[in-house]
Amino acid sequence: MAARHRGHLIVSMLGKGEQPLQAARVTTAVIGALIATMPECCGVAWAGRVARPADLWLEASRDCFAPYPNYPFGLWVDTLPFRSGAKIGAVTMGLSAFVGREIEFVTGKLTLSALFDKVTGLAVYLIEHGSVVKDGDTIGASASERIQVRYKNSDAFGGLPVFYCTDDSV
Repeated sequence: MAARHRGHLIVSMLGKGEQPLQAARVTTAVIGALIATMPECCGVAWAGRVARPADLWLEASRDCFAPYPNYPFGLWVDTLPFRSGAKIGAVTMGLSAFVGREIEFVTGKLTLSALFDKVTGLAVYLIEHGSVVKDGDTIGASASERIQVRYKNSDAFGGLPVFYCTDDSV
C-alpha cells in the first residue's frame, strides 16, 4: 500500500462552536464523499491515533448521521486489548479527540468480550454526553456492578491521560 502513496489530503472543521460528535459526523461524511470521488485513496488517519482502510471508511461513513448505536464510532475510536500480569485490559485510542482522555480498564474478573462491552459502552456514553464522568465517579448498571473511574496518567501507556477503571476491590 505504501508504494502507491502519493500525498495527503487533510480534512478539518474550522471554528470552536461545534460539539465533538457533530463535528465527527460532518467530517466523516465529507471524508466518505471524498473517498467516493477519489477511488485511489488507500486509507484515513483519524485524529492522529486511528487508521482505517478507505473501503471500510466509505462503507461505514454512510451511517455517520444515524442515531446510536448505528453511527460509526468504530471509525473514530479503537479499543485495544492488553495483558497486565494475570489480568487483561483494554485501552482506547481516539476517544481523547472527544473528551480529552482515553479509557484504560484492567480486570481480573471479566471475559475479554465483557471487558470490550464495558469499555465500548463507556466510550460511546462519553462521545454522546461529553466529559461528564468526573474523577471518583462510578459506572455500572447496578450497585454490584459499580466500578470507580479515576483520572490519571497511565502507567502502562507512557503517561497517556486516561479514565482509569479496574474491578479490583483494592
